Amino acid sequence: MALVALGVSGGIGAYKAVEVARGLQKRGHDVAAVMTRSARRFVGEVTFEAITRRRVITTQWSPGANADIEHISLATDISLLLVAPATANIIGKFAGGIADEFLSALYLATRAPVLMAPAMNTNMLEHPAVQANLATLSARGVRFVDPGAGYLACGWVGKGRLAEPDDIVEAADRILKPNGALLGRLVVVTAGPTYEDLDDVRYIGNRSSGRMGYAVAAEAVRRGARVVLVSGPSSLVPPAGVELVRVRSAEQMHTAVQRHAPEADIVVMAAAVADYTPERRAPGKIEKTDTPLELALVRTPDILASLGKARAGNPRPVLIGFAAESGDPVERGRQKLVRKSADLIVANDISVEGSGFDSELNSASIISRDGVETFPLGPKSALAALILDRAEARLAPLTT
Repeated sequence: MALVALGVSGGIGAYKAVEVARGLQKRGHDVAAVMTRSARRFVGEVTFEAITRRRVITTQWSPGANADIEHISLATDISLLLVAPATANIIGKFAGGIADEFLSALYLATRAPVLMAPAMNTNMLEHPAVQANLATLSARGVRFVDPGAGYLACGWVGKGRLAEPDDIVEAADRILKPNGALLGRLVVVTAGPTYEDLDDVRYIGNRSSGRMGYAVAAEAVRRGARVVLVSGPSSLVPPAGVELVRVRSAEQMHTAVQRHAPEADIVVMAAAVADYTPERRAPGKIEKTDTPLELALVRTPDILASLGKARAGNPRPVLIGFAAESGDPVERGRQKLVRKSADLIVANDISVEGSGFDSELNSASIISRDGVETFPLGPKSALAALILDRAEARLAPLTT
């Protein structure tokens, strides 16, 4: 049985945290509730006390609490710090290192994994300050259960509602009880398109939805891996338990992958990265004229090729690239395999109706130096499982 510190901050989703506490208990975990002052305006502490059978922690200044410096004591004992709901305020405190109440002090003091379930108004969630704070925490290894979309308490319809309690509990349990063939491994996955800005309004992009990369990330989490998902712009909800790194451009994706790849066991480059980007981004908005518009484009970094070169013949990380082609994807995939020093290339024909970009289905050929394996039209989740099966076969055993 693991001890989980359940941090409850001041949002309307606080009432769902009671279900989270009960769900964790059903999974065999012990729960210590930590409530901010604002959280207590939404749910009474006696409710959590009845559920957890523990005193609910609401302040650093309870009489007698300083006898063992309670936030330090709890920080040492817990196996997970879970914050649900996580408001913009507590996210900002965690990112900025502010410790002005028990929950934020606990975050700084603990070395246990941290999982947060953000919940707030759509505009607040999309605000650059909140997005920057989320990115800061993600870079530190904090994991997130992405909020859902729908009716919000404020009357809006959009993204920002607290994830379902069952999904939060499942994500927590995966951290607390990791299992699977990829336990102890780091898998880096890229997904989605990149957007190359022409000016402050327009960009060059493509039709990639990110579904293939998200499916690979979800399958890797199921197999027990620590997963870093580097995602270009996508409307998809990231799989619970991944460390999400959001990027926009090919250059940003290159930087993020280079940061995590040296420690990775497997890198899956499922993103549709732009091959070219404008030589210069125009300030403001390019005004429309009656004359043709000429654009100077330059090559973007070849992320897969740079990984293959850096690996210098070593078996780690296992490198998997994708090739969305028209014509003969297998032959072009073979060339890409050699040219970029990859282990596997997943090649698909973009002209096949009902598969590929922005579809739940895909058909592909998995190309290695040993030959070609055909995957007929089927769910991307099934293809993701096959890809990781082949990647696992190339992993060297973990040393103890």
